[in-house]
Amino acid sequence: MNLLDKLKKRHAAKAMNGQVVSQEKIDNILEAIRLAPTSSGLQPFEVFVITNKEIKKQIREIAWNQSPVTDCSHLFVFAAWDNYTADRINHMFDLTNEIRGFKNEGWENYRQQLLASYPPRDAEINFQHAARQTYIAFMCAIAQAAFEGLDSTPMEGFDPNALDKILSLNEKGLRSTLLLPVGYHDPENDWLAKLVKVRKPMNELITNI
Repeated sequence: MNLLDKLKKRHAAKAMNGQVVSQEKIDNILEAIRLAPTSSGLQPFEVFVITNKEIKKQIREIAWNQSPVTDCSHLFVFAAWDNYTADRINHMFDLTNEIRGFKNEGWENYRQQLLASYPPRDAEINFQHAARQTYIAFMCAIAQAAFEGLDSTPMEGFDPNALDKILSLNEKGLRSTLLLPVGYHDPENDWLAKLVKVRKPMNELITNI
């Protein structure tokens, strides 16, 4: 099956069976996240992969008691930078120069533009910008999970402040944005799996100009 076939079959699993996913499949999802595009290539987020049952139980309590949080194999937590700083920006530009093996004048000029514009901005504006980047990587994770034959449950329904405390994210300069339980759905209790996927027809969604 190609990717489109996989996406046609995927759904937000409403119940999972606890079966453990192979590390190879998890590593492939993580690589898809790592390869996701981000604004200016800054990758302004981190991802936490939770398998600890007690931690998952704590997170379920602040995530509307959604069962996939505890019944999944691996729980992915996406957390964005709480702010853009000179150190964070310089690290990514220096990493680019190191990997490519040369410095580019245009690239260095662009570095200075970001340093002049991002750190002076309000921290909340910067966080919201970084948070939007996590959604790009989030979709890459969902698509790769489907490609691997896995189920996932995209979630915004949780208390981010409570989750930040559970994982001590504020101390790391991070704020949580998204949850993605990954595993295998429970066919007996996953009511959504039994329903036909509904999406807008192309003529209601796409405008060609």
